[in-house]
Amino acid sequence: MKYIKFLLTGVLFGIVMTKAEIISWFRIYEMFRFDAFHMYGIIGSAVLIGIVFVKYTKRKELCCIEKKPIEFKDKNMSFPRYLIGGVIFGLGWAMTGACPGPMFVLLGHGVYSMLILIMSALFGTFLYGVVKDKLPH
Repeated sequence: MKYIKFLLTGVLFGIVMTKAEIISWFRIYEMFRFDAFHMYGIIGSAVLIGIVFVKYTKRKELCCIEKKPIEFKDKNMSFPRYLIGGVIFGLGWAMTGACPGPMFVLLGHGVYSMLILIMSALFGTFLYGVVKDKLPH
């Protein structure tokens, strides 16, 4: 029962994604063809909200549930790793019509073929963890 808040947050997230048409393959298709601003507006809004939240968290020195301070570590900025990773993520998104969040929402809507995508994404994450030390970073 102590995790019910996470379940309710996930359900609310799914409702918002559905109502905003973020899970619609047509909206994703429009985005990759540069036909509509809809998805770019949503992604841009999410980035701006994230920036505001991080700045607020740093300024107020907020703590997590365990009462430990939230720390933000600087990322190693190397252009090739983000370019290659972004291309792989974008190709997967374009081919499947769903990124990680909408995959779970679509599964909740009864699109059971999303199980294949979710399992593939988990396998890819596992595989990266196995070969991470052998890749150039």
